[in-house]
Amino acid sequence: MEKRSASNKILWIFAIGQLGWSTLSGIVTNLLVFFYQPSQDTLDAGLTQFVTASKFLGITMIGLIAAVGRIFDAVTDPMIAGKSDSLRHKLGRRIPFMRYSAIPFGVITILLFISPVNSTSPVNAVALFVCAMLFYFCMTCYCTPYNALIPELGRSQEARINLSTFISMTYFVGTALAYTIPMIAGMLRPSLSYANSYRVPIAILSVIAIICMLVPSFLIDENQYADTTPSKATAFSSLTSTFKNKQFRIFVTSDILYWIALTLFQTGLLFYVTELMDMDEGKSTVLFIIMSVVSVCFYPAVNIFSKKMGKKKLVAFGFIFFSAAFLITSFAGIPAIPGMAYGVIIAVLAALPMAILGILPQAVVADISEADKADTGENRQGMFYAARTFAFKMGQSVAMLLFTSMAAIGRSSGLGYRLTAVTAAVLCLMGGLVFLRYNETDVISKINSSKEDN
Repeated sequence: MEKRSASNKILWIFAIGQLGWSTLSGIVTNLLVFFYQPSQDTLDAGLTQFVTASKFLGITMIGLIAAVGRIFDAVTDPMIAGKSDSLRHKLGRRIPFMRYSAIPFGVITILLFISPVNSTSPVNAVALFVCAMLFYFCMTCYCTPYNALIPELGRSQEARINLSTFISMTYFVGTALAYTIPMIAGMLRPSLSYANSYRVPIAILSVIAIICMLVPSFLIDENQYADTTPSKATAFSSLTSTFKNKQFRIFVTSDILYWIALTLFQTGLLFYVTELMDMDEGKSTVLFIIMSVVSVCFYPAVNIFSKKMGKKKLVAFGFIFFSAAFLITSFAGIPAIPGMAYGVIIAVLAALPMAILGILPQAVVADISEADKADTGENRQGMFYAARTFAFKMGQSVAMLLFTSMAAIGRSSGLGYRLTAVTAAVLCLMGGLVFLRYNETDVISKINSSKEDN
């Protein structure tokens, strides 16, 4: 039966789910290391050291937990993708996962920042480890099936780019909400402890995120828009076939480098603001809002130009421009430039590549999965997105280990924080050079030929 083409209304409903999960992801990405491996200034201000800051083989406890969590998350991606691709359910292959994982996902996010012992204790480390594993498992159960719906709802190049634009916008809103927490915490601190001033807004935003994630799972009828025929391939064979796709391998290599770089930058942002620019953590909220607003202003241009000139050139440009922004960040705190002025410069420079790389990579994966379907006849969009997330989460694991280890270098001078920004710049530049090998013309021609045959 011919499937309906999703209207922009349906695409926006779908995008609300991304607002929810990106809020939870943003909370953990931006705050986990800051909360559990605080700087000396933050400790002096009243935040408790819940987990030991000691290092073993150059790795801190929080770095190890965060990295293992990401590795566990990456390993479960293909498993959940295989289950989703082969699922037989009256609601479809993706919606059941989204519907039943949303609430646990939000609840675990709250628990992640609640320590059983109000002092440095191994008990807190164990509790944090368990909650981190559960957080990443719930994230996989929601996000992998969610992403697999992108090529199903975006059945044309125009719809696919529009959908990628919509979910990129809601991703920014969700991440921006996560960045408001330090500012809200500062307002609550006169009446709450340092730790609780963070826990309260985290809990409120997590509840909002749960509601957002449930919206598409109850308002979209997957059977009307998506091919719900279960895949017959096993998870392992499907993953192996996915990585045999040359264009996908090129994309995912560049994507890994990008996510290592971006995770280094996102994890370091609060430290760049407080340690290098010598401002309070609430200013990070202001800077992120500036970056988000300017970035959203570029969205219409990215949407229009990607349809006219293709995605490849814009994505490669985004990599190179982002690399420059990261490099400039490494010089933050130069006495001749006030901290806030330097922060605004970085935020404005990062806005354009954030718009490009927030919109287009999802559409590129959708293109590759559709071209592969035309080649093989196998309907496994879920595995393509799982393979992508498997790869970039492994990259994020590397980034967490790198950041927590490098940040400890010259802690009093901030040298380690500068090194993380330089490393991010180099990796992002490498990602752009790799992506230039992507053959967009071949991918699009396969999709068009398949449509003509049908």
